[in-house]
Amino acid sequence: MNEARFRWRNRQLRVHASVLDGDAAPTKLIKNTTYLNVYLKQWMTGHIWIYEDRIIYTGKELPSNMENTEVIDGKDSYIVPGYIEPHAHPFQLYNPQTLAEYAAETGTTTLINDNLMWLFLTEKKKAFSLLEEFMHLPATMYWWARFDPQTVLREEDRESFDEQVLDWIEHDAVIQGGELTAWPDVLYERNEQILHWMQETKRSRKPLEAHLPGASERTLVKMRLLGMDSEHESMTAEDVITRLSIGYHTGLRYSSIRPDLPDILQGLEKMGHTQYDHMMFTTDGSTPGFYEEGIINMCIRIAIEAGVPEIDAYMMATYQAARHFGIESRVGSLNAGRAAHLNFLRDPKDPTPHSVIAKGEWVKKEGEVVPTGIEIPWEKNGIEKLSLDWELADKDMQFSMPIGLELVNDVIMKPYAIDTDASVERLSDENKEAFIMLMDRDGEWMVNTLLKGFTQSLGGLVSSFSNTGDILVIGKSRTDMKKAFQRMNEIGGGIVFVNEGEVLFELSLPLGGVMSDLPLQHLMKEERRMKQCLNEHGFSFSDPVYTLLFLSSMHLPYIRITPLGIMDVKKKEVLFPSIMR
Repeated sequence: MNEARFRWRNRQLRVHASVLDGDAAPTKLIKNTTYLNVYLKQWMTGHIWIYEDRIIYTGKELPSNMENTEVIDGKDSYIVPGYIEPHAHPFQLYNPQTLAEYAAETGTTTLINDNLMWLFLTEKKKAFSLLEEFMHLPATMYWWARFDPQTVLREEDRESFDEQVLDWIEHDAVIQGGELTAWPDVLYERNEQILHWMQETKRSRKPLEAHLPGASERTLVKMRLLGMDSEHESMTAEDVITRLSIGYHTGLRYSSIRPDLPDILQGLEKMGHTQYDHMMFTTDGSTPGFYEEGIINMCIRIAIEAGVPEIDAYMMATYQAARHFGIESRVGSLNAGRAAHLNFLRDPKDPTPHSVIAKGEWVKKEGEVVPTGIEIPWEKNGIEKLSLDWELADKDMQFSMPIGLELVNDVIMKPYAIDTDASVERLSDENKEAFIMLMDRDGEWMVNTLLKGFTQSLGGLVSSFSNTGDILVIGKSRTDMKKAFQRMNEIGGGIVFVNEGEVLFELSLPLGGVMSDLPLQHLMKEERRMKQCLNEHGFSFSDPVYTLLFLSSMHLPYIRITPLGIMDVKKKEVLFPSIMR
């Protein structure tokens, strides 16, 4: 399954061409099937020849040499290209391997992935080694090059982040720059370094992705002038039309935080919009439970049910994304020369495949998953269990800030004036205030205040899953917080809940303290347990995984807890600095 990212060797190319002459036999032949030709926008009938990981031919002809060829009867199937997820965050408790394997099983065989966690969890050389290992997965894995860390970092950490950016831009597995969440720095603060990285990305003939939720037309135009090519933050049909009119390739999002796709498509229909050539679907790094029915196949189903013509819906999930990223010669169609990613459907109205071939190998056959047996050498490449050599002490838990953080929804916080006595051992269950700490993974600094709106009664929550990989400590009880911290460290990183001395829930995240090694289906069950436990203790929102991830993310309003301290997002001012331990 080790399909080359951008080219096959000369020797392989000669063999591929010789299959047409009959000097070599295809490894697989799908006979008498109906398949989608995205260039003609038509369903066609005929045969598909595959040699190892590449499509050799689609059409009416049969091969003259079929020695040892696996012949597949395609008469009862409709075959479409493997789907493309153009905007994956492969570390939302799951990891790139488990996401890729599950994605391929449900028909999404190409993912374009965020590289953010590699910039925090391991050194660049080992991260690049991991990218090579991921080539063995059934899905084709491409990557982004981040220009900003989504939060503010201490000086030494920021230097480490910045010095990696150019090498990521130049890497052949990286096919876009962005997503640029720090666009205000470029537009208003004239950050020339980021603009330089953007220019270098363009020089490498790779597109740039913007992150512009709620942006005005003027802002969208300015960012287009500075080089942005695509944008995925549309929340309404009007947002989509505005972006398309300016010239953005536009992602339509259906995610656990923003499931806007049905409303967007309904709005486009009301507006009489029938042109879908510059749109693509994304699930934008949804949390595990959101993927119970699959990934991009869900988006196609929603589009077809909303009245989008079937062929357009499939092309939005395949060819349109491939063309945007400049990888249409590799993926996104069933034409000769493409990587052999094929989805077998019972009916074009049902985009969930009964069988999947990825890189020329069966991933799912008649509903049965075919195990890959692939092992990723995580530890060899610096992704190990968390092992902290420091403890959470009583002296660390000083909460004297006048300003706290109040959750407005899953990911947005506003400041509020604290009038609670925070010197007590346990805060009252009569309100939704809790202690909160962000602590340096190496134990060097901390930020302490109160968080309102997260829990009514949970004694302690500790999470090594966060935007920066630092440690989050939340809870009503100092004693429970300490016990949760100890347990989190014992299991090598993860998320632990403790109440009145009892461990209520724990999820081990042995890959850097950020990612699970569980198959995605198992992780979905664990996430459900986590949500249920939090709900029982007063969490009233829907996506606690994103709440934990984004507590320190500076691309969201209004106030954040960051490695530098408590910060005003709009002014980018440190209101109360972090404290050295």
